[in-house]
Amino acid sequence: MDQRLNFITLAVADPAASRRFYADGLGWEPAFEAPGEVVFFRMAPTIVLSLWRADDFEAEAGPLDREPGRAPITLSHNVPTPEQVDAVIADAVRAGARLVAAAKDRDWGGRSGYFADLDGYRWEVAYNPGPLDKDLMRAAGLLP
Repeated sequence: MDQRLNFITLAVADPAASRRFYADGLGWEPAFEAPGEVVFFRMAPTIVLSLWRADDFEAEAGPLDREPGRAPITLSHNVPTPEQVDAVIADAVRAGARLVAAAKDRDWGGRSGYFADLDGYRWEVAYNPGPLDKDLMRAAGLLP
């Protein structure tokens, strides 16, 4: 697994309200939106902040940690091919990670799976065929 972070995903109760806070309140420009579901904000050439509806987050990444004071979050390591998703997750499990959700093809056209590190922090490993992700992979030097 390359030493790289591509997405920080926050599970939010109301994506529209969160969008208003970040876009209208803070003046940030969304890079992608699926209204009512998810909003992406480009934070750096290779990093995106994702605000994802909590119910959808939980359906894909597993039950949320609802302990007071602990925000549900995943870190994402994106890869340029679907096959690399499975390989990176296998490497993480061999290193001692706990498999949270096996890699599978997703409705949005990509492939992803989840593992938890030794302290329980969830990592998504994802292949996304969309233009934003291709741009992230180019910025990381993984695509021409």
